[in-house]
Amino acid sequence: MALPAVFLVSLLAPASARGSGREKPKPYALIFGTVWDPDGHPLYGIKVKIRRATDKANKARWELYSNHTGEFAQRLPAGTADYIVWADVKGVKLSSGKRLKPGAEVTVHIDNDERSDIGLHLDW
Repeated sequence: MALPAVFLVSLLAPASARGSGREKPKPYALIFGTVWDPDGHPLYGIKVKIRRATDKANKARWELYSNHTGEFAQRLPAGTADYIVWADVKGVKLSSGKRLKPGAEVTVHIDNDERSDIGLHLDW
């Protein structure tokens, strides 16, 4: 009789009292962006590189690819920092036969655990 009562009490106890084992997630910053072709269409499969502004030029710390809607997102450590974001179009061939050229690098300033939205615009 005591075993069912203990089981019932454990179900009714709040999760914090049961020691759920979940830790509070660490804060992070987020750079969210879209890669655009010169005609204003989003581009899929473009390599996006990110580095801290204080790191060596062209030495990416994070690399990712744009998705089917041209979008990408990268979590970064929370805190104050500047980041450089650029597209690497080496070896990218469009079905139209046109060659893409990288657009301008984008500098992103992050304060603490915020989200920054950007666009990477490429050239012909």
